[in-house]
Amino acid sequence: MLLCDAAQVADGKLYILGGGWSVIGPDPAPSAIAIKLEVDWHEAATSHHWELFLLDADGREVGVDTPDGRQLIEIRGDFEVGRPEGIPAGSPIDLPLAINLGPLPLPAGSRYTWRFTVDGESDDGWSLGFTTRPPVVV
Repeated sequence: MLLCDAAQVADGKLYILGGGWSVIGPDPAPSAIAIKLEVDWHEAATSHHWELFLLDADGREVGVDTPDGRQLIEIRGDFEVGRPEGIPAGSPIDLPLAINLGPLPLPAGSRYTWRFTVDGESDDGWSLGFTTRPPVVV
């Protein structure tokens, strides 16, 4: 997983612009999360569900106010991979994901973490922390 300014998947590859940051703002700005999954051979041809949640420094899910009320900042999707021809049996199968986000109205001077899960499971390495810069004092 990598925080970046923008990401795209083409021809099975991740294309990343402005990648590798962990500080943003203080004003809201577009961002993206680039993810490369390795799906086990025995998990091919099986449907999987992924989720990405934004958490605050205390581990609580982050929400934003909308005209429809408070909405949690979370993204969900499903995937299923096939077994590519010519790949030795037992090899992991690459699955790149590019998740582009519009500017998020997050308070300045705060710490956040994106937490990724697949089929309800997560791992310590499946998170990305970042900080919003403090407000500019004029």
